[in-house]
Amino acid sequence: MNNRNYGGPPPGVGGPPQGVGGPPDGMGNPLGNAPVRSLMMKFAIPSIIGMLVSALYNMVDQLFIGKAVGTLGNTATGIAFPFTTGCMAIALLLGIGGASCFNLALGMGDKKRAPYFAGNALSLLAISGIVLSVVTLMFLTPLLKRFGATDAVLPYAEEYVRYTAFGFPFLILTAGGGHIVRADGSPKMTMICNVTGAVINTILDAVFVLVLGWGMKGAAVATVIGQFISALIVIIYCFNFKTVYLFGKHLIPSFGIVRRVCSIGMASCFNQLAIALVQIVLNNSLRHYGALSKYGAEDPIAVASIVMKVNMIVFSIVIGLAQGTQPIESFNYGARNYDRVKSAFWMAVKTGAAISLVAFVLFQLFPKQILSVFANSGASDGYYEFGAKFFRIFLFFTWLNCLQPIISTFFTSIGKPVKGIFLSLTRQIIFFMPLLILLPMVFAIDGITYAGPVADVLSAVVAVIMAIGEFKDMHEKEWW
Repeated sequence: MNNRNYGGPPPGVGGPPQGVGGPPDGMGNPLGNAPVRSLMMKFAIPSIIGMLVSALYNMVDQLFIGKAVGTLGNTATGIAFPFTTGCMAIALLLGIGGASCFNLALGMGDKKRAPYFAGNALSLLAISGIVLSVVTLMFLTPLLKRFGATDAVLPYAEEYVRYTAFGFPFLILTAGGGHIVRADGSPKMTMICNVTGAVINTILDAVFVLVLGWGMKGAAVATVIGQFISALIVIIYCFNFKTVYLFGKHLIPSFGIVRRVCSIGMASCFNQLAIALVQIVLNNSLRHYGALSKYGAEDPIAVASIVMKVNMIVFSIVIGLAQGTQPIESFNYGARNYDRVKSAFWMAVKTGAAISLVAFVLFQLFPKQILSVFANSGASDGYYEFGAKFFRIFLFFTWLNCLQPIISTFFTSIGKPVKGIFLSLTRQIIFFMPLLILLPMVFAIDGITYAGPVADVLSAVVAVIMAIGEFKDMHEKEWW
């Protein structure tokens, strides 16, 4: 993002350096000719690490809060989780949308238009973060009540979000900008950005929460500082793009560019918005049916928050795999190299299935041990009883969870956002939401637990059917 010499490249530089945008030596773009396996290693591993680090941000807070504050603190982080998911929705809308459009343009040889996709996405990431922060602080208490906060939990949730809201612009810029950085051919920089913030957050969590005894405030402040450092790294990188030059004119939002970016990123955005909506409904359902059960209103929400965040670690690996395929699939689909598109897709599916199967075994065998990591000596027997049941039943089909995000990202990567959007909505909105409302009417709080595995199976079936149809269409194009 060079703020000088807007009319062209910096003095003494004849053209863009070798990289994803096309090296000057005529050897061609590595996305189109390097071995797919090595490209997957290059893009997926840093992406996985970056996604894991993002998932660990909230999980680390929950761990320290659980030890220092207890169940009410854990419940508060569960109530606050939709705010984080909302930030991620915006980040993915603009980040994945901008990255996919950027790589598709480069794959078609359109280097003049490509930097507008990256620049517009970056400027809107910053603007949207500021807007969301202001809105959250203005309506904090009513929002938390809508998200399921009980009278006992509300003070903890207010204290936590009142500080974390100041970090929304940094979180959105880091998460969304990381996709732009990776699309520029620098996946390691995305990884460094996320890891640096996470390490700082973890260290400061221990100091602020355990040493200084700041409780919810300490965890929140540690998170914001870590996010600020990560966002600063993204901003610095944007002054040194590799494949194209970013100038001030590329940052000015253009309706046509923004519309295209949003249409491509909408699938991932809707998936996150669906998660946030489901989390809100889930919190309120657990509060209502929990109060009618022997577990009480707070313990079930705390358990669900922990289970969701632990499962998010596995889901982050799968999403990281999917995001690692995005530059490969986008570029080669634009270049009509369909065999390479298929190779990247199947490599992600096989790896994701293996990881998900390992997670399934761990969740079935060690639920109480996992729950104990987030609890102090004050945790009740109901916390462990409900938690073990929720882990085993709700996540019973974890081993199928890899299909929906990988296939949804595949459609986004090849420029078919409508299919990606629909698929992103299947698990959370089309299946899980109705089940979450209907099953508890029959099975009480156990119905909430059963809704998860049923939705997982149904969404996996739909994803497979859609993928088969797309690959048949791709096969026919190969013969044209």
